[in-house]
Amino acid sequence: MSTREFRVIVRGVFDGLDDGQRAELLGPAAEHDVLGAAFTVGGHLSYDLAARDAFTFRFSDSGEEEEDILQAVERAEAAARAWLDGRGYGYKNLRSQAEDLSQAPLGKRQRREARRKGA
Repeated sequence: MSTREFRVIVRGVFDGLDDGQRAELLGPAAEHDVLGAAFTVGGHLSYDLAARDAFTFRFSDSGEEEEDILQAVERAEAAARAWLDGRGYGYKNLRSQAEDLSQAPLGKRQRREARRKGA
């Protein structure tokens, strides 16, 4: 049985941040810029409070079966909540989106390479 790679995105909006919490988030904001966003096992947080109060966590996970993606989403949401709750940051509108990379369509270059290997 092969391992399936999952990408999970958890989005939400910060809610009710006080001035201290905003300052706390603005300090390391460069580390959380969307241009540096990556899918990681521990989750990568990106936000731009100057533009809006929205945030995105990106998680990488894996499983053996197609149904394992549901547990991956649950783990990602729980990790995002734990990170936010652990710092006392209010949030709302938490929603998730997941992709099984084994089911993702191949790009043009990947199709060309697959044809070359098969030929």
